[in-house]
Amino acid sequence: MIAVLQRVRSARVEVAGATIGAIGPGLLMLVCAEPSDSEKQAEKLVDKVLKLRIFSDAAGKMNLSVKDVGGGLLVVSQFTLAADTSAGNRPSFTGAAGAEQGRRLYEHVLRYARAQHPVVECGEFGADMQVSLVNDGPVTIPMKS
Repeated sequence: MIAVLQRVRSARVEVAGATIGAIGPGLLMLVCAEPSDSEKQAEKLVDKVLKLRIFSDAAGKMNLSVKDVGGGLLVVSQFTLAADTSAGNRPSFTGAAGAEQGRRLYEHVLRYARAQHPVVECGEFGADMQVSLVNDGPVTIPMKS
């Protein structure tokens, strides 16, 4: 799985003008399933995200996790993370899992994350979403499981 994490002061996702998920301080997690991905990989990614020490401690060092600071997690599906731009000017998205597998793994990420963390919000798989955020730092971290 591919993920891009953004440490945020706040983030929200809208569909058709309605907010469907929002958090205060925490992490925005954009996530994309690839064809070879499994539920085990999805769980490993969530575990890593929740333990990643990218929040500042009292000394100003990145030493705390989203769990440590009690932050929220906003999970948004984004198949474009699998874009291949190596040929031509139009990205290819053949590296992304098909819709059925992508939906299944995205929903597994959400179920697993909600079992591990108290504040998990989400986007809507396959929808035209508008994501707003106030990036904190900025801190943006690409990940791959």
